[in-house]
Amino acid sequence: MGVGPLSRGRRAVFFDRDGVLNRAVVRDGRPYPPSSVDELEIEATAARGVDRVRALGCLAIAVTNQPDVARGTQTRAEADALNRQVAAAVGLDALAACYHDNADDCACRKPRPGLLVDAAARWHIDLGRSFIVGDRWRDVDAGRRAGCRTVFIDYSYREARPDPPADLTVHSLEEAVTWIVDQISRDTRAEATPSADALRIKLFADGADRAGMLEMYGNPRIKGFTTNPTLMRKAGIADYEAFSRDIVLAIPDRPLSLEVFSDEFDEMERQAASIASWGEHVYVKIPITNTRAESSLPLIERLSKSGVKLNVTALMTLAQVRDVCLAVKGGAATVVSVFAGRVADTGRDPVPMMAAARELTGLAPNTELLWASPRELLNIFQADAVGCDIITATNDILKKLELVGKDLDQFSLETVQMFRDDAVRAGFSL
Repeated sequence: MGVGPLSRGRRAVFFDRDGVLNRAVVRDGRPYPPSSVDELEIEATAARGVDRVRALGCLAIAVTNQPDVARGTQTRAEADALNRQVAAAVGLDALAACYHDNADDCACRKPRPGLLVDAAARWHIDLGRSFIVGDRWRDVDAGRRAGCRTVFIDYSYREARPDPPADLTVHSLEEAVTWIVDQISRDTRAEATPSADALRIKLFADGADRAGMLEMYGNPRIKGFTTNPTLMRKAGIADYEAFSRDIVLAIPDRPLSLEVFSDEFDEMERQAASIASWGEHVYVKIPITNTRAESSLPLIERLSKSGVKLNVTALMTLAQVRDVCLAVKGGAATVVSVFAGRVADTGRDPVPMMAAARELTGLAPNTELLWASPRELLNIFQADAVGCDIITATNDILKKLELVGKDLDQFSLETVQMFRDDAVRAGFSL
């Protein structure tokens, strides 16, 4: 609760330096770095390989161990000069180096993943979508520990090989880059086609039509329900308690939010206690203020501490989200409902706000963040991407889940056919 992934970070390809971007100096079957710029020989395909991955939107970053600095056989200035020369020659976005030796027990020396993890934090990189290319087992292990896909260039050195093996073993940088480009192309095609089955967010149905609610209850994708007095009025509900008690019994095993309707806090509290008594799965909806702009936070805090499950509603600012989380922290389970759709109605992009709200709900582990009042199906995927726990939507929007991933050429043809059929039925002529 209150925790979820942020929108996807950038993809990166991490390259080892010696033996990958520049030729290693091999002595007795073992690789060593060049001792100076004069000894540096750039791999012939390196610049082209970096260009290919950068053309796909990836960051190209070198991650290199340079322990000769710690061993005293090379100065830091000499190592830095080599790094600058390699980075400039192949067109890297960045180069990160570890100058320690094993005895230093640092977090950055491969096979530890520190260089990759630090780069991910600095450049907002999604390591799970990234790659590492290396010619030694340390490179492969570092990439695996960081969660990257790994490529091992096998030059048959007289030393240990990756165990377990890399995701791919090749014999040249060009082969490695070709495979990475193919993998990214495959990933891009898959990511471009959304899937309802891949959604992590919980889908709630928002309505007050009994038949429609029961229809959604039969849909295994729907994990809960919300309603409010406005929806009840539109549905022609005349007896609030009778309708609510009936639907609580009809839907006994999924969260169901029912709202108080008084404008006075004492009466809100009485209504909340009554509503909560109707079922363990019932959440009581409390607005963030009454109509006089008086804060409901004291009531929210009392109810939460008394064990009433809450759905705090009509939130539209991050300050409200923070205040609610602090009020209910340590209390009963609480849904924090931010009206992202209404925020969008004012011309503001709700996505950054909802991402920030997701972070704020971390203040109270007993909270879940709900994206309320969505306007279109896309909002479900936006809410999922920023890590919202729940989105509640009308049946009309939820039924459009059947269109997710639909072939757009076919959809285009069906649209043209619809226009044509309607023109014929209307009997239009010119």
